[in-house]
Amino acid sequence: MNSFPWFKNYPSGIPQQLQPLEFSSLPELFETACKKYSDRIAFENMGGKITYGEVDRLSTNFAAYLQNELGLKKGERIAIQMPNLLQFPIAMIGSLKAGLIVVNTNPLYTPREMEHQFKDAGISAIVIVANFAHNLQQILDRVNVKHIIVTDMGDMLGFVKGAIVNFVVKRIKKLVPEYSLPTAISFKSVLAKGASQTLKKPAIDVEDVAVLQYTGGTTGISKGAQLSHRNIIAHNMMISHWFGPLISPSEQQIVITALPLYHIFAFTVNGVLMFHKGLRNVLITNPRDIPGFVKEIKKYQFSIITGVNTLFNGLINNPDFATCDFSRLKGAVGGGMAVQDAVAIKWEEITKSPLVEGYGLSETSPVLCCNPLVGNHKRGTIGIPMPSTEVAIFDDDGKQLAQGETGEICARGPQVMRGYWQKDNDGVFFNNEWFRTGDIGLMDADGYFKIVDRKKDMIKVSGFNVFPNEIENVLASHPKVLEVAAIGVADAKSGEVIKAFIVKKDQSLTEDDLKKFCHENMTNYKVPKYFEFRTELPKTNVGKILRRTLKEEETAKAA
Repeated sequence: MNSFPWFKNYPSGIPQQLQPLEFSSLPELFETACKKYSDRIAFENMGGKITYGEVDRLSTNFAAYLQNELGLKKGERIAIQMPNLLQFPIAMIGSLKAGLIVVNTNPLYTPREMEHQFKDAGISAIVIVANFAHNLQQILDRVNVKHIIVTDMGDMLGFVKGAIVNFVVKRIKKLVPEYSLPTAISFKSVLAKGASQTLKKPAIDVEDVAVLQYTGGTTGISKGAQLSHRNIIAHNMMISHWFGPLISPSEQQIVITALPLYHIFAFTVNGVLMFHKGLRNVLITNPRDIPGFVKEIKKYQFSIITGVNTLFNGLINNPDFATCDFSRLKGAVGGGMAVQDAVAIKWEEITKSPLVEGYGLSETSPVLCCNPLVGNHKRGTIGIPMPSTEVAIFDDDGKQLAQGETGEICARGPQVMRGYWQKDNDGVFFNNEWFRTGDIGLMDADGYFKIVDRKKDMIKVSGFNVFPNEIENVLASHPKVLEVAAIGVADAKSGEVIKAFIVKKDQSLTEDDLKKFCHENMTNYKVPKYFEFRTELPKTNVGKILRRTLKEEETAKAA
């Protein structure tokens, strides 16, 4: 591996190869942290707090109930479907302690999406927040879910605060549609009954599957990436070295967790690493409410924040954000989508700390590459590979390409999944070892990797390949543009032409302004033929802009 050119930029003190695994299972990792940091606050949400010792006790009670009352056996699958609440880490860690496989589930899934995932995973149980229980009711006769645990949002906030939050959520904001799940049990009763029971720790092997992380993969419908205990523990060791310079061993620091913990980035970076390192994790339930989000984080002198480009963009464009206390902020890490240069530059101007881009996928636990958090971070790239990780560029025939050539990003390392759950994995790997990401990229002259775009999003204009990321990055640098998405639309003359969807920052912005700006910064065939102004762009629950939805809308118009 030393022949790879990225090593000349490797941060000092970070090993190129990992040592043997630190832990034999994820429960051992969590239990070690709970013992070491017993009295520290582990998680905080909506004014409620739980210590590391309480996480250990409550998750053990949860596991004991699953094992003794519900009779769930090692290897059965349990879905967890909730936003960032204190209940999430209790249910997640408890499920792993019981030897179950955690199926992370987006609470905003439609009944159709829930049905597909639950059938595919073959779940035996689900922990679901009451706000979305009505969706489960719609599919209950079509999925074989034996056990349902329902929680209200305020369940872990204490008697008075919890009662107030639950009343407001149900009666004032009316965020809990009526539902009927006669066999459901409450989260609070699970913890209470589990407290009087004993957990018999199952024998967990590092090769056992710990998490099924559902993803669209590189093609097709949503599939479950099988992430083993080994995958996640090795990944934790990698990013532990990477984040090391930012984390103080002598004092407890605060990390802001705005991405939902069911997302693989937040799950392993915020939920596993930051817990392992003893940080105080502030969980944000609704980061889309940017004013409310800013009001919440103004209470803290936080050291680390993770997120996606749209989240950081929303923050820097909120006037109150600049009044936050950044005196202890060491850095921010963006993933899930490309961090635009304009956003990274503005972030650093406001916070006086870097916003660096990392890269990974659900199938890789997720981090493959990241810019060094201290030292040589290179804007516009995804950085260099993690320890014990090899990244290379391949053509469609599985031939490795030279430095500087553009092709599919492929990777191998101990954080890479074994394959998709109960699926034909033909074509997922080159030579049965190099995972094919479906992203187009290159390695530059300095050994840093750069994503050009998703393979499936490439636009073909009169025979020229155009990548939406480039178009979006240019348009996002216009001072009057807030958000942008670019797609290809059918054209009789050129095959495809580019259409850009714009959310204005300044209402005086015109189409002529944008055309002029594009012509000044891009060659003619890359300049969008069409512009459409919108008040908002379609996004996933974690804030990634959905080009696919825009594409579907345009296709429907043309039909």
